[in-house]
Amino acid sequence: MPHTTLGTETVAAGAFQSPQPPFPGFAADFTKLPDFCRVRGSITPSADSDIRFELWLPAQNWNGKFLQTGNGGAAGSIVYASLAEPLARGYAVANTDTGHQGDGGDFAWAADHPEKLTDYQYRAVHELTVVGKGLTAARYGKQPTKSYWNGCSTGGRQGLKEAQRYPADYDAIVAGAPASNWSALMASSILAQRTLTSPGGLGVDKLGMLKEAAIAA
Repeated sequence: MPHTTLGTETVAAGAFQSPQPPFPGFAADFTKLPDFCRVRGSITPSADSDIRFELWLPAQNWNGKFLQTGNGGAAGSIVYASLAEPLARGYAVANTDTGHQGDGGDFAWAADHPEKLTDYQYRAVHELTVVGKGLTAARYGKQPTKSYWNGCSTGGRQGLKEAQRYPADYDAIVAGAPASNWSALMASSILAQRTLTSPGGLGVDKLGMLKEAAIAA
């Protein structure tokens, strides 16, 4: 694979432990996972790229399909919880940090890094699609019969970008709640922060009172 470095390990059934805390609102029971081959790697399509990814390949009972899952917010990490259920269902499944490491609400990494921004916008997902399907074919000796995308919010936006730029990548795309209108999204975020931090804004204590009053009503 061009501009790609790889590492692999065999993970016994139920033995995987996520190296990160649970993704907010998205838990997974890793103890129910079957044996699988864990592929970890980095794709570097530019000098400033470091698109880290994981591809999980069932040791037995591959269903013949490839699935890539999406991210949330600013991405910046592998969403391990999104890999668990597809693997248990027999999919070869992949996810990427989209080319940077950090908190899902922090976009500071994008300043003065146009190549990393391009990776985040669309390139990381496409690069992993190509690498992921290629590695899957190499492992099982045949191409996936179907390839799917599944993502929500940022993952929904990623799905739409795939459909627009690389329509041949996937046979089907689930693009849930796509965070695609960035001008409006960023403006609304700034407005909310200004409102909450202004002298007349609702502080934590007042928000708590408002919540209790709303529940009581």
